[in-house]
Amino acid sequence: MSEIDSQGTEWTSSEVELIVTDYFDMRAKFLRGEDFVKARHYQAIMRQTGRTKGSVEAKYMNISAALERLSLPWVRGYAPLRNFQGALLRAVETRIAQEWNEDIVPTAMANAAVSLAPLAIEDPPRVGEELTSTSAELERMARKFDPALRDERNRKTGFAGEKRVFDSEVTRLIAAGRADLARRVEWTSQELGDGAGYDVRSFEVDGQERFLEVKTTVGHKRTPFYLSRVERDFAEEAGHRFRIFRLYEWGRQPKAFLIEPPLEHALILEPSVYRAAFGC
Repeated sequence: MSEIDSQGTEWTSSEVELIVTDYFDMRAKFLRGEDFVKARHYQAIMRQTGRTKGSVEAKYMNISAALERLSLPWVRGYAPLRNFQGALLRAVETRIAQEWNEDIVPTAMANAAVSLAPLAIEDPPRVGEELTSTSAELERMARKFDPALRDERNRKTGFAGEKRVFDSEVTRLIAAGRADLARRVEWTSQELGDGAGYDVRSFEVDGQERFLEVKTTVGHKRTPFYLSRVERDFAEEAGHRFRIFRLYEWGRQPKAFLIEPPLEHALILEPSVYRAAFGC
């Protein structure tokens, strides 16, 4: 099957494979924190395919859009262009399948993971702002490579995010003149294990406890996440002392926002797992 670009010329399957391979080569360098010259990449594709610079760059941007929908890091400088086509999406799917079981925390983020600076807090996204596309093929891929499931089982990213929040809370309290409270901040999931319903126990400046459940993603601000029954129950029990501390764009410069109960006012909560038993 061929692909048609904005100029009405066809991209063959071999050309599509060529440009997807080249894009993922650039992306691998980006994730490793290596410098690279984009011009050398698109010029090589132009020589091999006879395509114009605009045509090649548009294809790069189509790939970025597919990765954005899957809440995966994409190459900076090629902003998503939402024009999804069959052969291109199938080639992207093959690449994503190869890395699905790997931790994709970029090497470039190593310094950010150990930063002690307090995290700047943004406003959370509004309900109903979930990113979707009109491509049935891409939506199938989004279900197959569920970003929330990927983040849930990525222990390395989860650990790094919790550490970043723990350090941020300690620094925030010290900066506010409450070193006494800073010394009492607890990384609960590491000290007591999972199951408490939160990851970090911290404090407001006035001494009131606050319980933080950290959710970290390499994806964008609207990336969905999983919330366990224990976490949801604890949110209801702790009330205004509970916060979901959402870290996103971990693959670039991490950003953050907070969600507080009642969670139903800020999130659309959908049942996704059922406990199956053979009796009461």
